[in-house]
Amino acid sequence: MSPESIINHQLSLLSEQIQGSLYTDTVMKTLYATDASAYREMPLAVAIPETLEDIEKIIRFADQYQLPIIPRTAGTSLAGQVVGKGIIVDVSKHFTKILEVNKEQSYVWVEPGVVRDVLNVELKKHGLFFGPETSTANRAMIGGMVGNNSCGSNSVVYGSTRDHVLEIEGFLSDGTFVHFKRENPHETLKSLPTGSRLHQIYQKTIQEIGQKAVIQEINDEFPKPSIDRRNTGYALDFIANSDAFDGGTLPFNFCNLLAGSEGTLCFATKIKLHVDAQPPAHLGLVCAHFNTIDEALRANLIALKFDPSASELMDHYILECTKANPEQRQNRFFVEGDPGAILVVELRSDDPIDLEKKAKELEQAMLAENLGYHFPYVTGANVKKVWDLRKAGLGLLSNLPGDEKAVAVIEDTAVDVNDLPAFIAEFNEILAENNLYCVHYAHAGSGELHLRPIINLKTKSGHELFRTIAEEIAKLVKKYKGSLSGEHGDGRLRGEFIPWMVGEKNYELMRQLKSWWDPKGIFNPNKIVDTPPMDSFLRYEAGQVTPEFKTAFRYTDQDVLQHAEQCNGSADCRKTPVSGGTMCPSFMATRNEKETTRARANILREFLTKSTQPNRFAHDEIKEVMDLCLACKGCKSECPSNVDVAKLKMEFLYQYQKEKGLPLRSWLVGNFANISAITAKIPSLYNVIMGTPWIRRISNTMVGFHPERTMPLMAKQTLRSWLNQRKSVASVVPSAPSLVLFLDEFTNYNDVEVGQKAVLLLEKLGYEVKTVNHPISGRAYLSKGMLDEAKEIANKNVRLFADIITSDMPLVGIEPSALLTFRDEYPDLVSEELIEKAKNLAKNAYLLEEFLALELEAGRVNKSAFTSEKRLLKLHGHCQQKSISNLVSAKKALSLPENYEVQLIPSGCCGMAGSFGYEKEHYDLSMQIGELVLFPTVRSQPEEVIIVASGTSCRHQIHDGTQRRALHTAEVLFDALV
Repeated sequence: MSPESIINHQLSLLSEQIQGSLYTDTVMKTLYATDASAYREMPLAVAIPETLEDIEKIIRFADQYQLPIIPRTAGTSLAGQVVGKGIIVDVSKHFTKILEVNKEQSYVWVEPGVVRDVLNVELKKHGLFFGPETSTANRAMIGGMVGNNSCGSNSVVYGSTRDHVLEIEGFLSDGTFVHFKRENPHETLKSLPTGSRLHQIYQKTIQEIGQKAVIQEINDEFPKPSIDRRNTGYALDFIANSDAFDGGTLPFNFCNLLAGSEGTLCFATKIKLHVDAQPPAHLGLVCAHFNTIDEALRANLIALKFDPSASELMDHYILECTKANPEQRQNRFFVEGDPGAILVVELRSDDPIDLEKKAKELEQAMLAENLGYHFPYVTGANVKKVWDLRKAGLGLLSNLPGDEKAVAVIEDTAVDVNDLPAFIAEFNEILAENNLYCVHYAHAGSGELHLRPIINLKTKSGHELFRTIAEEIAKLVKKYKGSLSGEHGDGRLRGEFIPWMVGEKNYELMRQLKSWWDPKGIFNPNKIVDTPPMDSFLRYEAGQVTPEFKTAFRYTDQDVLQHAEQCNGSADCRKTPVSGGTMCPSFMATRNEKETTRARANILREFLTKSTQPNRFAHDEIKEVMDLCLACKGCKSECPSNVDVAKLKMEFLYQYQKEKGLPLRSWLVGNFANISAITAKIPSLYNVIMGTPWIRRISNTMVGFHPERTMPLMAKQTLRSWLNQRKSVASVVPSAPSLVLFLDEFTNYNDVEVGQKAVLLLEKLGYEVKTVNHPISGRAYLSKGMLDEAKEIANKNVRLFADIITSDMPLVGIEPSALLTFRDEYPDLVSEELIEKAKNLAKNAYLLEEFLALELEAGRVNKSAFTSEKRLLKLHGHCQQKSISNLVSAKKALSLPENYEVQLIPSGCCGMAGSFGYEKEHYDLSMQIGELVLFPTVRSQPEEVIIVASGTSCRHQIHDGTQRRALHTAEVLFDALV
């Protein structure tokens, strides 16, 4: 048997032994071949353990056959920590329990897959708080934070994860169960069986690290103790300066060593953390604007005198990126002009008056040194917007068009904060000598800026620069006795330079330490020590050529592959429902990596780059990963890189179906409007069939829909027919403002009452509602990848409306998924000669809610037209409305009745997503998504509460999931007229 066959046989044996899952297929291995770093290496297998026994069996199996194990949680590592040729053991799905919260003793026990922000939601109930906060805190997990010794923007107060780890339970690489905590290692050694792995670890630690000469060498060569973010190599300095040895003052605890060890020493299964009391109740941000980065860094030293809880920098490159991001544009409200840098200084206090006074004193102190020119003070709900803007920096940097990207190579350097201005000045001189420029952002208050040069790693020169710049900056960091790894770890990116940073003797000691803990090199090998060259196993090969693709959609300033490559793996798509947002609904329900937006971008990148087929899209592996994408569009706005996977899925289906053919069910869904036009002539017969449960079940099964899914019924009369039979009401005078109503196919055939009330509402408010004989929106064609048909419709609509629709004669739509095609897909789909017309048309195409909100702001809608009755409304936003538009306008429109209180349901996607929730294989997941937030919230509302949902699919899903009737905004407002 070949070595590969032997390994596969061994892995099949392991699969039979564990309760969880073990995957050896190409798809799963591809999805785990990368993380958020520049690296890619195909693993042997992916294990998803369900129990503690599973983990122990996997480890003992790996020890027996000497197969590497790579522990993984969310996979957001930036230095390649969770990439490698081994068994990836993903604990993010099942090891997510918060086991114990002890308020009196200020600790919490958690499993490694607990998300940091989810932990804090639970701790808040007890008045507690876990401080370290990465920019990925809404998906970063405690196991990964311990592995990397993560910090965050507030590390000036809370330090690093290491400072909070009290105890760790887990396994050594031979399967030995261990429990580490504060102890006297000399006493512990006496209790251990001679010859055991633990006995060796304690004995070698005492013998080899406890020598005075060794301790001196460590203190001479390691980064300055004044640098809190010193994370280079293993934390020998914490062991050497512990109270286990003469002169040491730190408490001896192997947890200090395991924090930052990147899973190379121990597989943690249970972690005890120190937690703090909730921070002071009030906080404010001084967002100081500067002309240059140097001014900002000098001002940072002033800011630190005011005991801030954070001092974070954003440079002009980051700020420029935020202009193009739909979500982040809204968070730029405090930015004045085009500053060279902004320093965001967070101050906290229990007294808001004292807080504002402190903020003013900080401003005056900076001005006294001629530093800064604008100092907006931000409080309340706007604070989150500022921090969201700062945290988006990582993903936004991937949004650069083309193959040049801001590369994570030297982004984790930390120096003494007093050295930071001089260090950055020299840093930028080195970049200039290499004809590079860099973005600067993040933790100025802790002496660490994330610094990313722009490099094209698809070129040979780019690979050379990648290494050159890493080497030169490593030398600079050593000059300042800083840490090359501040919070992102060494992994395989910086491991090569550890001997430079800590000296050869200390590096050799690290190699020995690894051998004491893991003599066979089972745990995450080739990380920290014995790493391959830092420019090997890169995601992109030198000289890699981007193939040319003839696509249906256009991708601004790039092609379809480059659009997928904008995903850098930062995994914003792994948010939980607790964090809010829409992206990614299928992942929120399943917790499977395969259902992330990141996975879909990864699988496309892999096959579009490496496939040898003429049609690189025609791979069933891509189809498998794309299958559970609901095309909700959440990624288009919530992904910092704006990777529009819904658009990529449409393109994929289009290209795939060219070779594989169009399934019958897809043809039926795509031609929904044509079929509806026929059944509209016999609505009673259709409704009898679809309204009779046993007949509907048979009919659904025949076409591939789930038998339990109810079907939308046909109206007795189409909306267009109703409009043709009536005239505008007399109250509309000849000079009344006019609009053109878009009669979408869903409202025209199924939701006619919604359309009627929209028309009557607009007329009552004094508008002349005009209609034209236009084609359908083409939404159903788009959803099934029938892009030739969709393009034909888009062209017809753009030609028809281009000369009709203006700012004085807007196009107003009722159904979000239909109207928003004008703003979203049409400009990228129409023929070349229609692009400008499509873009101009998009500017004047509004949802009903948007139109009413704008008219309200302009003073052209009178609230007196509505009831003064008090009502509570719960609003669920349509996914595309949240992505392409916003819910602010919907809330404003629904607030036209002055005593209507509108509360947003913090739901993501409803789960229906057009035809997705009808399809037999997707029905259960569809309902599972609804159960995350939407269904429980709706069920808990008293009958008198009005449930509002503007999407026809959303209303149908709410009905099927809760038996409650949700209303469109038009219905709510019409019913509120007096």
